Amino acid sequence: MLVFYIFYYLCSMVNEKLIFVTNDDSYASKGFKAAIEVARRFGKVIAIAPDTVQSGKSQAITLFDMLRLREISKSEDVEVYSLNGTPVDCVKFALDYFLKDRKIDLMISGINHGANSAVNVLYSGTMGAAIEAAFYGIPSIGLSNLDHSDDADFEACIEYGTRVVRSVVESAHPTPLCLNVNIPILPVEQIKGIKICRQTRGYWKDEFYKRTDPYGRDYYWLTGGFDNLEPDAEDSDEWALKSGYVAVVPIQVDLTAYSQMEQLREILK
Repeated sequence: MLVFYIFYYLCSMVNEKLIFVTNDDSYASKGFKAAIEVARRFGKVIAIAPDTVQSGKSQAITLFDMLRLREISKSEDVEVYSLNGTPVDCVKFALDYFLKDRKIDLMISGINHGANSAVNVLYSGTMGAAIEAAFYGIPSIGLSNLDHSDDADFEACIEYGTRVVRSVVESAHPTPLCLNVNIPILPVEQIKGIKICRQTRGYWKDEFYKRTDPYGRDYYWLTGGFDNLEPDAEDSDEWALKSGYVAVVPIQVDLTAYSQMEQLREILK
């Protein structure tokens, strides 16, 4: 009997999946803890996240400062660390150094406090990290809660994040695979389901508010709003979210505008 249990334990160790988790809201955020809750349902979790908020960092990396790793907590199934860098720094540090001799089965980025739908995917540190991991051939999922408040409710995000992750893990979908998943601000029972979408066409109209500090020097605050260029497009992620669905957009790295290539060959001779 002892031999059986030893054999079972060794097999479980061999088959256990390794899930890497990061985000852009820092290791202390509520959404990061929710992402770990999703990830730990599927295997061993190693999480490295920025030590401060890094929203809007996209795929920025640190070139001229030292990086420092700090252990936050460690148990048999979950290890959490912070790094004084960007989300992509966390991915690169994990894949090229900290975990370079281990096979990572899945990467989860998030859960972000705020939407990463439409063109936000280009600005997002959450999705920047997911895209970076996809470069390495790792199935990657970026999860975002439309509620950007610090104390947002993540119940629906955990429920639907688990559904998406389970589907990816069980399907053995070919890589590269990078999914941008946004969850509406609704109770679980009111969400209509999951909709596979495309990215909505639109852009941010930015505004700058000018202020003066106590020393008489001018400074500026950036704000603005999203201009949806196709609010009625039922195959878009913004429409899906507005209609009560979880929006899932498959992301590719190739930004080539193939539809323009032939015409440009004629113009640029």
